[in-house]
Amino acid sequence: MSKDIHILELAAYEQPTITESKREDWVEFGDDNNYYQFLIDCYTNSTTQNAIVNNTNRLVYGKGLSASDASRKPNEYASMMALFSKKCTRHLVSDLKLLGQCAMQVIYTKDRKKIAQVEHIPVQLLRAEKCNEDGKVEAYYYSDNWQDTKNYKPQRIPAFNTSKEPIEIYFVKPYSVGLKYYALPDYIGCLPYCTLEESISEYLINEVNNGFSSRSVINFNNGQPSEEQQRLIKSKVLNQLTGTQGEKVIVSFNNNAESKTTVDAMPVNDAPDLYSTLAEECLRKIMLGNNVTSPLLFGIASSNGFSSNADELKDSFVLFDNMVIRPMQELLLDAFDEILAYNGIALNLYFKTLKPLEFTDLSGMMDEEQIEEETGLELSGDYVGKALIELGEQPKEEWLLIDEFEVDYETDEEENTLLSSEINTKLSFKDKLVNLVSSGMAFPNAKSEQDKVIDGIKFVTRYVYAGELQKNTRAFCRNMLSANKIYRKEDIIRMGSTYMGDAYTNKDGRQVGWGKGGALTFSRWFFKGGGNCHHRFNKQVYVSFEGTGIDVKSPLANRVAVRKAEKYGYKIKNDKLVSQRPIDMPNRGFIKKQ
Repeated sequence: MSKDIHILELAAYEQPTITESKREDWVEFGDDNNYYQFLIDCYTNSTTQNAIVNNTNRLVYGKGLSASDASRKPNEYASMMALFSKKCTRHLVSDLKLLGQCAMQVIYTKDRKKIAQVEHIPVQLLRAEKCNEDGKVEAYYYSDNWQDTKNYKPQRIPAFNTSKEPIEIYFVKPYSVGLKYYALPDYIGCLPYCTLEESISEYLINEVNNGFSSRSVINFNNGQPSEEQQRLIKSKVLNQLTGTQGEKVIVSFNNNAESKTTVDAMPVNDAPDLYSTLAEECLRKIMLGNNVTSPLLFGIASSNGFSSNADELKDSFVLFDNMVIRPMQELLLDAFDEILAYNGIALNLYFKTLKPLEFTDLSGMMDEEQIEEETGLELSGDYVGKALIELGEQPKEEWLLIDEFEVDYETDEEENTLLSSEINTKLSFKDKLVNLVSSGMAFPNAKSEQDKVIDGIKFVTRYVYAGELQKNTRAFCRNMLSANKIYRKEDIIRMGSTYMGDAYTNKDGRQVGWGKGGALTFSRWFFKGGGNCHHRFNKQVYVSFEGTGIDVKSPLANRVAVRKAEKYGYKIKNDKLVSQRPIDMPNRGFIKKQ
């Protein structure tokens, strides 16, 4: 290639340098000691990065801090809430995600016996002091402008629990291999694509402003100047023409027409495809760098549009929650625990999650505090009832109630045989039995194994909590009756295997509950509010005429629905225990008090 042809090269992305200043006592972060600002600029100017960081922050913070043992330790809980304000916690979450670390001002009482207040301090305004002989950082320096330390002189503030000063800095950062003073953000690998997305955006805006002018080659046809002159000319031209904000008009001064400067256009015919490809690649790499398991989590449609597969979305959310959200929460909670310990406070802290309840597995042996942490619901008292009510629904307008009665006494096994053999044999090949398709993520809107489509008519089976309020009605029963919602069989069963605390200690010192053989867990499907419960589940059968052209309010609708159900033998059967009040069960499985 001729030395007279000059090509502008894009600078390669490099990770920040961390330098112990020879003249100062602090450690610089980045070549210009301003790496935090680079991260902020990437967040501000990259559309994808901005959306992912904002939504991740919302998921991490959720509905704020809480403690599952708050009801047992009300004074300690009140002290914790006074120490960590909502504003402080939100800002800490934001810094941790965006900048890879965060910091708190720990403010002590005058006698330093307790911590009086905890305040957020912008971590981009801090620089670590060089570590001591033991490799520990004893202080951090604060400055409002690290690019002008003469006018904004850095102030030394001791690190947490290293001095007797009234204010100290608690610096929160994840462990990073090979890094002692600072941590890199978890999305470090996608930063080149954040800057590329920013450049593409600026370039396209400039293209619009410049009337989509084509690329050009500038030829100087009045002889070859010296290399020094070529560098000077090149510098001036590139300053005016290159980058995302190039000038539209070229001004050229020539001795005569024969020695004029020529500009040859280089049109890019596939520019739209090129920009689309680059934009898609930026989107994909930025999501990958942020460990986003599915674009749908942040409302970003894939190339095939929005998926309706709720299971895939659920799996993606659970994976993102375990890989990204919980590690960030645990890092902050560990820091909060250490600060609280200084005041002699021990609480089981957690962030009240934004995770949909239907994405939570409540099966297995879980006590009240564990369920509260998993669901994010403050479940003091009737936690099972509240969780189940969250899964309930109201009948839709296009649903017509055609029957309500106490549940049949046959078994589920017989029911499944009926549905799989009798109904299918009566349906033609064209009208095969199909399941209702879920219309949303929430479990109440999902299909049930008992929902069927028969000859184009949709039948929906749900259950309602029934019975009279007693003088000493339990919280579970009272809440379920007042909610007056309907439930799928699957959701009621999901509430089983959870301990309600309805147990006693027998003469052998063993905890005995309402479950089989005295187990502490029991089925809500069978035992409702407990062994002495006076309530039951009533089955309701609805029919939906959506898309059939039949008015659901017409008397004809009911006759059509009933006739279809009778014709094809649509009948749901359950275990007889489902319809019985536990108080009436002759053999409840509960070991009576000795």
